[in-house]
Amino acid sequence: MIRLCVPFTDKREADAVSSVLESGYLTQGQKVAEFERRIAGLVGTKYAFATSSCTTALHLALVAVGVGPGDEVIVPDFTFPATANVVVQQGATPVLVDIQLDTFTLDIEDLSRKLSQRTKAVLPVHAFGLSADMDSVSQAITNKDIYVIEDAACALGSTYKELSCGNLGDAGCFSFHPRKTITTGEGGMITTNSDDIASKINLLRNHGGKRQNGRFEFLAAGYNYRLSDIHGAIGICQLDKLDWIIQRRQALARYYNQILSAIPSVRVPIQPPYAKHAFQSYVVLLEDKIDRDKVIQQLHDKGIETTIGTYALHAQHFFADTYGYKKGALPNSLAAYSQSLTLPLYPQLEKPDLDTIVSILAAVLKHSARE
Repeated sequence: MIRLCVPFTDKREADAVSSVLESGYLTQGQKVAEFERRIAGLVGTKYAFATSSCTTALHLALVAVGVGPGDEVIVPDFTFPATANVVVQQGATPVLVDIQLDTFTLDIEDLSRKLSQRTKAVLPVHAFGLSADMDSVSQAITNKDIYVIEDAACALGSTYKELSCGNLGDAGCFSFHPRKTITTGEGGMITTNSDDIASKINLLRNHGGKRQNGRFEFLAAGYNYRLSDIHGAIGICQLDKLDWIIQRRQALARYYNQILSAIPSVRVPIQPPYAKHAFQSYVVLLEDKIDRDKVIQQLHDKGIETTIGTYALHAQHFFADTYGYKKGALPNSLAAYSQSLTLPLYPQLEKPDLDTIVSILAAVLKHSARE
């Protein structure tokens, strides 16, 4: 089986974990602090705060900017549900906007139409490692008191006009899930240049407590969103490999583009001139006549693990039932949900592996028309 994704780890991560275990200090400590400093340096922000996941990072960022009941938050419809779930958990309303099919990132015109007096924040998603068009987002909300929280879960190492994703809004949130460019097993990070946001995050992620005179003074009803030093130690090792991992992913993506060009029913991902795409995932779009789910099953039967791109939230039961969305109300997102296909991509793959994947895909596509 050629797997969809395999994290790139070796003895360095094992030794780093052993070192933490031997120290007896396992929770958030010096390793996490070093991991945070390195992420802040990489992204170019004043602060970075490790969290237990990107979901908790997104939630904490919304809390820090004051999102609550009565507020609306703009969320691209084509994303993993966590992006919108954190809005719901704050008692606010996620306002779903369509995407552009060529980039899978939010559609600025739809965003502009759906801004209201209640809009408190926008959560642009850097889909699969490609930055949203952040200048257009900024222009759409000019002269409005609206926060921008980047869902940069897939975008560590990605850039927009030479600026790092995670340094393009009021805060950015990253994931270190095993499918991401680098991993800590589970984990996340918030980056920001705001002293005010940083102060609130620092307090709230650790139960709302501030240590004074050897004990905590609890100043808020906070959360336990910390990362352990075990995870932090893994993250430090992974960061040492980040440049090479991204270079490998980009090289493999270019080769995919080349060999897939002979298959007219497959549309390959683009890289706009404003962006450096880290290719956390390699996601193609199949023609409407192709039964994408049948393709996934047939590829699996032939030893190739693939999956959908991600979800059209408005077509999921919770969002449809709770907010009254009708399936197809956001047509580009629905098309991407129905026809996107994520192919295997990770540094350990070689060109012959991609040749095999594409050869089998081409054969499968000939027998995957909708009935």
